[in-house]
Amino acid sequence: MITVHVPCHKSMAEFRIDKKNYLGSFVPQCAPPAPDPCAEIRRALANPIGSPRLKELASGARTCVIICSDHTRPVPSNFIIPAMLEELRAGNPELDITLLIATGVHRATSREELVCKFGEEIVRQEKIRIHDAGDTESMTEIGILPSGGKLKINSLAANCDLLVAEGFIEPHFFAGFSGGRKSVLPGISSRETVLANHCSEFIAHPCARTGIMQDNPIHQDMLFAAQTAKLRFIVNTVIDPEKRIIRAFAGACEAAHLEGAEFCRKQAEVTVPESEIVISSNGGYPLDMNVYQAVKGMTAAEAVCPPGGVIIMVAGCCDGHGGESFYRHMAEGASPGAILQEVLSHTRENTLPDQWQYQILARILQTRKVIMVAPMCDRSMLKEMMLDPAPSPEAALKMAFEYVGSSAKVAVLPDGVSVIPRKAE
Repeated sequence: MITVHVPCHKSMAEFRIDKKNYLGSFVPQCAPPAPDPCAEIRRALANPIGSPRLKELASGARTCVIICSDHTRPVPSNFIIPAMLEELRAGNPELDITLLIATGVHRATSREELVCKFGEEIVRQEKIRIHDAGDTESMTEIGILPSGGKLKINSLAANCDLLVAEGFIEPHFFAGFSGGRKSVLPGISSRETVLANHCSEFIAHPCARTGIMQDNPIHQDMLFAAQTAKLRFIVNTVIDPEKRIIRAFAGACEAAHLEGAEFCRKQAEVTVPESEIVISSNGGYPLDMNVYQAVKGMTAAEAVCPPGGVIIMVAGCCDGHGGESFYRHMAEGASPGAILQEVLSHTRENTLPDQWQYQILARILQTRKVIMVAPMCDRSMLKEMMLDPAPSPEAALKMAFEYVGSSAKVAVLPDGVSVIPRKAE
């Protein structure tokens, strides 16, 4: 038997797989982590890509907004933000700086989560504001997206002299890669803007997939939003499965992000034999905090699991389903096919909250069974969402083999969101 450990919340789920079934565990070929993460951030800041140094950009500004990731992203903000603040104030000690938490359409980040991200000192001393996509009074319209939707962003960002952002770059299941331009859209955009960008037409586009930005309509909207918002400078990192900084990329939004995305791609692309059973995860907490986020790890498995196969998704799901609209549409849908048919009838102007997430989940469920190993989640809720809960990894494998046969091959993606799986020829 082969023993495989897969991240689940803040620990590991243990799978024991017979050698005759096991095809392997497929992980990114990561470079070693930076020996000194603080020094790596300073190196990137001192050598910006396609931009003057951040302190030079700060010298002529009165106000600055730093767009910061929210509680759902494992961005090493405790290293990035102190270095950015130091660089900004070196260029302009009087600069009025606000940290704007880019929640997109997620719930508000709690103070405890802010302390976990930044440390107590920054939370106590710096000016921090939480973006609320539903607060129409706090938005400013700055343009029309290529998709035709209105581009409305947080007024703090729209009206500041210098807009910059932190973030991290990993494969993203419909934007190609995270980071860069995503700080603006969806990060600090209005709900109306996010819904227009995440429309069913775009989600169904063949280029709206992991690792693809070329001709990706979702990415094109996001890039336009960042340019129109005048996002001048980013500091993004690529991290390893242990959430350690490998490399930092700083500079102009598009140029620095492209360089970081290519670095990420070289590490993340893995060739995986097509497998009737694929075990995946979101790499543990915080990305596996709910079912909504777990859909991302399912898409990695989908890429190499044939129709009729089984995806075993491992996620702590301490935060439950993660979205009321997401849960309700899955629970009330007659079938995955019926959900897809209904979603695809929606125009861009009529996109519903969480629609993109249940569209993708329904797409997966239409042709594959998904077994959930989610020890912190209500099993009856999972069943309502057309997912098959398993009480343990052992039980999940037993259920999977009963469904596809005892000779089925098993591939493991211990951190599905960190890889770009390609089928072996």
